Amino acid sequence: MSSLRQIAFYGKGGIGKSTTSQNTIAALAEMGQKVLIVGCDPKADSTRLILHAKAQQTVLHLAAEAGSIEDLELEDVLRTGFGGVSCVESGGPEPGVGCAGRGVITSINFLEENGAYENQDYIVYDVLGDVVCGGFAMPIRENKAQEIYIVMSGEMMALYAANNISRGILKYANTGGVRLGGLICNSRQTDLELELAEAMAAKLGTRLIHFVPRHNIVQHAELRRMTVIEYAPESKQADEYRALAKNIHENKGKGVIPTPITMDELEDMLMEFGILKSDEEMIAELEAKEASKDAVAAA
Repeated sequence: MSSLRQIAFYGKGGIGKSTTSQNTIAALAEMGQKVLIVGCDPKADSTRLILHAKAQQTVLHLAAEAGSIEDLELEDVLRTGFGGVSCVESGGPEPGVGCAGRGVITSINFLEENGAYENQDYIVYDVLGDVVCGGFAMPIRENKAQEIYIVMSGEMMALYAANNISRGILKYANTGGVRLGGLICNSRQTDLELELAEAMAAKLGTRLIHFVPRHNIVQHAELRRMTVIEYAPESKQADEYRALAKNIHENKGKGVIPTPITMDELEDMLMEFGILKSDEEMIAELEAKEASKDAVAAA
């Protein structure tokens, strides 16, 4: 167990975190690594590309059917997908009812107690959105994940989420072993995206692990419920995910305690890169537009 790497992917909702994590996992499996995915999202979409399925039956759903979590066996919740990757989805309650984070806590405890982590090289937690709920923060809070990789882009809210997640890591870093492994930029083709991602990494005291370019082949693979590694193994995009997996594999022990910044500092950085304009600039632009409209109306 000493060589076991427990890593987690966090990031703003809709940033492509699950797609990025599953392609990375497929590349790790291709490298000969034994990987277990623990899906920590009620949507249960953390394993669909590995299993070629719409959604895997979740631990909470199966426990409810069986009567309780104690009535389940490990083989009831584990599925094996591409590259021999083991897959588990924690699940959650019906929308609007109960705490979705409870599924994460229940699943991780069940897996640990029943030996699911044995004979694995990697445990990968794919975690919902931002660190605002105690249940979803469990991989950080309970020292389960040793390395956190934040999937982000050059968009302001993705950067904001990356900074907020870093705050969550910092909160528990000094009392446990959790560290920020680095940032992964999943490109949205925004202005100066690579430079902004590198600047954000520097602000947080970490590094940009990999810049994943945007390509339509990712969507084509997803429509077939496959990773790019499986769907188009000879493609340049597959090589990008292989490079990402290699960088993570070689990043063992290099995680840091992050140095999150204030909202003002984040906005200053965005203004420095010309992504965000100051209040004065926006007012001046608005006044110029109004003056132009008045001139046209007067003519």
